[in-house]
Amino acid sequence: MSFVNKIELRKIEVSPSILSADLANLAAEVKKIENVADYVHIDVMDGHFVPNLTYGPIVAKAVKRVTDLPLDSHLMIDNPEDFVDDFCEISEIVSVHYESTHHLHRLIQRIKEKDVKAFVALNPHTPIELLQDIIMDVDGVLVMSVNPGFGGQKFIPNALNKIKRLNDIRRKTGLTFKIEVDGGINEETFEYALNAGADVLVAGSYIFNSEDPTAAVKTLKG
Repeated sequence: MSFVNKIELRKIEVSPSILSADLANLAAEVKKIENVADYVHIDVMDGHFVPNLTYGPIVAKAVKRVTDLPLDSHLMIDNPEDFVDDFCEISEIVSVHYESTHHLHRLIQRIKEKDVKAFVALNPHTPIELLQDIIMDVDGVLVMSVNPGFGGQKFIPNALNKIKRLNDIRRKTGLTFKIEVDGGINEETFEYALNAGADVLVAGSYIFNSEDPTAAVKTLKG
């Protein structure tokens, strides 16, 4: 049986994270993957919700100007309500963390009202059961397979159990939310994530630290 058959012929999408790109040559870095990737993943970190500080709307808007790829913005920040509108203006997907807001339903609806896909992200310690009263409202769930904050970390195996349980929920309920997985995705781990039920793979260092980023994206697509 081929690998393609094992993942049920569904469309696999890849969202390269610029967290591992050369920010001094960001336009050129994005061009390396533009013809094969499905999104550009924007990891927004505030130094509070996660122990790292990256970039905000200004850099994201600069990326938007140099590519036709849709942006997949992942807000790893406290009080995402303060910046969500800025990212909705330029993104096709905006992910907010379950752990970062007191009013998740309100925030999800705010994103969707702007005709943007609303994803909920879960840290490794957060159980998917906490989404039972919001799962029907989201367009996707972003499963963190590393502790958020830094690129190049090792894949946490328990993420596969979360992906499988989310996939089971889809099958039993008929819901169509996507499952995105972020962290430690490489040539060894991606098949496990896809076979568990993931639809969108986020990878940074595996893609942008490779000699051939285009080939790396193609590998992740099976």
